[in-house]
Amino acid sequence: MQNSEAMALSAALLAVAGELTHRIHDGVVARGFEGVRPAHGFAFARLAPGGATVTELAAHLGVTKQAASQLVDEIVRKGYAERRPHPDDARARLIVLTERGWACTRAAEEAAAEAVRAWGAVAGEAEVRELGRLLGRIAPYGPVRPAW
Repeated sequence: MQNSEAMALSAALLAVAGELTHRIHDGVVARGFEGVRPAHGFAFARLAPGGATVTELAAHLGVTKQAASQLVDEIVRKGYAERRPHPDDARARLIVLTERGWACTRAAEEAAAEAVRAWGAVAGEAEVRELGRLLGRIAPYGPVRPAW
């Protein structure tokens, strides 16, 4: 692949990722979840499986513990998460999603599905499935982080 082709592919992937982020965010807001930012969704993805400490969330997001702590303060204040005693470490607090946080996460999943279905209308459902398969082969393993 020539440099110009690689650059065009890179630009297209970044544009699609940015548009997808906006479509999900707009869908979440349209479903009544105000006061959230796309960065919250990346945090919710880490908290959803069973909670996380601020340190774990910071590592997931690729930010400092101080930045993660500020984000946690914000989502707790807005009712999307709560702090609980950590079951294995008395010194740590576990951050878990509240029912409002879970509802917001479900709204994001619905918005993402709508966005991907729209791709099918443009490129065809089979092609979108193939795109998903190919991207799954080349995507790095690990957390999906916001582009800070």
